Amino acid sequence: MDSVDTVVIGAGVVGLACARALAEAGRDVMLVEQETAIGQHTSSRNSEVIHAGLYYAPGSLKARLCVAGREQLYRYCAERNVPHRRIGKLLVAVDAADADRLAALQRHAAGNGVALPWLDQAALREREPALQAHAALLSPETGIVDSHALMLALLADAEQAGAQLALASPVQAGRVCADGIVLQLADGYELRAQRVVNAAGLWAPALATALHGVPRETVPAPYFARGVYFALQGRCPFSQLIYPLPEAGGLGTHLTLDLGGQARFGPDVEWIDGVNYTVDAGRAERFYRSIRRWWPALADGALAPTYSGVRPKIVPPGTPDGDFIVQGPAQHGVPGLVNLYGIESPGLTASLALADQVAALLA
Repeated sequence: MDSVDTVVIGAGVVGLACARALAEAGRDVMLVEQETAIGQHTSSRNSEVIHAGLYYAPGSLKARLCVAGREQLYRYCAERNVPHRRIGKLLVAVDAADADRLAALQRHAAGNGVALPWLDQAALREREPALQAHAALLSPETGIVDSHALMLALLADAEQAGAQLALASPVQAGRVCADGIVLQLADGYELRAQRVVNAAGLWAPALATALHGVPRETVPAPYFARGVYFALQGRCPFSQLIYPLPEAGGLGTHLTLDLGGQARFGPDVEWIDGVNYTVDAGRAERFYRSIRRWWPALADGALAPTYSGVRPKIVPPGTPDGDFIVQGPAQHGVPGLVNLYGIESPGLTASLALADQVAALLA
């Protein structure tokens, strides 16, 4: 049986960031990924937004790691020439009835150390003439990033520091032993590691359950919320990201721009039973109704279905959003194991800060 110091399971943006941090700390790292390429799931099926950190409960991991990770990510992208842009976004109250919720969000963001200037209708008309809203908050620290270029940079750093990547290598099972954690891969190959990072995203709870010796009561139940995206056909009149007020399970159907200027709307929220990326073109009608609340000039036929993503939830529908779980030996009792659960948005923004936390637990 082959042995390695550290195995990171899952080559999404968080797994890549963990592999980089651990390899640069001197660990012998093997990064294993079930797919034939990196970042095929949550990391590439999102809005590619660098979040400011304004939505999350003060003191939560999401709040703390988003704010810290945002600044780390901007610095990293600048140093490594990863395409990105601090584009800013507007959070809109469509009518006066939404103004109290908008003001509450402004106060909440301040509790996370994020200042959001208030813009009235006149200021909005000057900034975004096509936008119809009662008021908005300006988030100047919000940005966009080329997520694929980011993942390639993280992989290059990890490999430069000695990490190895094994694609098409799903972990099917494992067991906790006196001398480490033995992982069984799909072809029957077994690998013993002294340290294991479960960064399997959508499959993290299932993977932990498949590791004999991990207490089942420490593994949260998985839930899945799909969100679809529609691309705008034709010119976009907006220069910034436009977000409505948050909704249950997500941040509302918002407008994002990529680095090429292409506009897309989404994601919506649809609770499903498992990982399924089907895009139902019939959901466009809901998008038209939602978007026309603040952009009434949106033309019929302007939206085209593009792709979907699935959020790795650890709380069921109808409950408040859960926090990230970074679970080490103090929680589950297995030496050398870190499980990452519920790493949905703002996971991309927080990826470098999450990696630092994982590295500290395994120091």
